[in-house]
Amino acid sequence: MENIVIIGSGVAGLTAAIYASRADLAPLLISGQLPGGLLTQTSDVENYPGFPESVNGFELMFKFQQQAENFGATIKSDTVNKIDLKPGGPHTLHLASGESVKAKALIIATGASPRWLGLESEERLKNKGVSACATCDGAFFRDVPVVVVGGGDTAMEEAMFLTKFASKVTVVHRRDELRASKIMGDRAMANPKIEFCWSSQVTEIIGDEEVEKVKIQNLKDQSETIVEAKGFFSALGHVPNTKIFDGIIESDEAGFIKLQNGSSYTNIDGVFAAGDCADHVYRQAITAAGMGCKAAIDAERWLEANAK
Repeated sequence: MENIVIIGSGVAGLTAAIYASRADLAPLLISGQLPGGLLTQTSDVENYPGFPESVNGFELMFKFQQQAENFGATIKSDTVNKIDLKPGGPHTLHLASGESVKAKALIIATGASPRWLGLESEERLKNKGVSACATCDGAFFRDVPVVVVGGGDTAMEEAMFLTKFASKVTVVHRRDELRASKIMGDRAMANPKIEFCWSSQVTEIIGDEEVEKVKIQNLKDQSETIVEAKGFFSALGHVPNTKIFDGIIESDEAGFIKLQNGSSYTNIDGVFAAGDCADHVYRQAITAAGMGCKAAIDAERWLEANAK
């Protein structure tokens, strides 16, 4: 039986593995469907402390993995298909390979996935001007026009943030009014750098090697407009990768795992969570790392208190 099993190999999961292995707990980490997490799909990371010249996202996550393994963590390339959780443990994980793993303590660090429109051009141009995180990538779009898709608070926050860098921000929304809170909507509409395309949808992102233009269709009269843009930001929200825990781990309406009193404890004794699967507010690498650290320390202390 494993002392600690960590599900997910993004920043939160690997940070938890580093701390748990340094505590001599020999954690087992199940890497999941995207080894290294979303950051491996980011070309340049400029806002992670310690890298003043920026760092490639894949390279950063490879260093995380090396560090965890150097301290004694075991990383298994597999996915979890089913779980049987028992308050106080042990917990049983059934893997896609057919193997079953038992753990005294479990850390869930499965992350969250951004919602996309589903366009072929959107997929083809990811990290070539297409992004789902203005905080991560906004600084790359200085003095150029960008497009933001969405009409909620997330979209308004992204649009407002992008006005610090972009020459113009075009917000495309399917409805003729925003879903965002009134205060957020009022701020965005009062910003001279933001222009709105109401009752519209993006039908194509144009560009061969990078984003050059965006095709927008008016849903009322079907007319099409092409706008200049060097950046395209999907601000449709995030979907936590927590479906496998539905009905077992307590979560909010959107599926983000609920944590107890600012800790990493879930509603199941001996089960902890960290990173974007439990964070609908910040969703940054640095906050995920902090949550991974908390989860490992909480799990270590829980194991010590419940040693049998």
